[in-house]
Amino acid sequence: MIPFTDEELQPAVEGVIEKVKPSIKLDGGDIKLIAIKDGVVYVQLQGACVGCGSAGTTIKFGVERQMKTLIHPEIRVMSVPHGWEDKLDQLG
Repeated sequence: MIPFTDEELQPAVEGVIEKVKPSIKLDGGDIKLIAIKDGVVYVQLQGACVGCGSAGTTIKFGVERQMKTLIHPEIRVMSVPHGWEDKLDQLG
């Protein structure tokens, strides 16, 4: 159980996203924070990252690993496909 509210996580999550954003932009992509719900961070890869075969690796071993290290080891990061921004409860 993450000992922070979603609102308390927001600044730390935004900080990590800003930290990983330059390396994602080097490959022509970008990352956007969609929401934080019950300790799960929902992000969306954009630009050249859309449809890229390495997108899952970027989320799990880039973004999520940084958040686990810098924020809390139980934090989870979920990728939000384009068009699913209003269907977060259906992502699994």
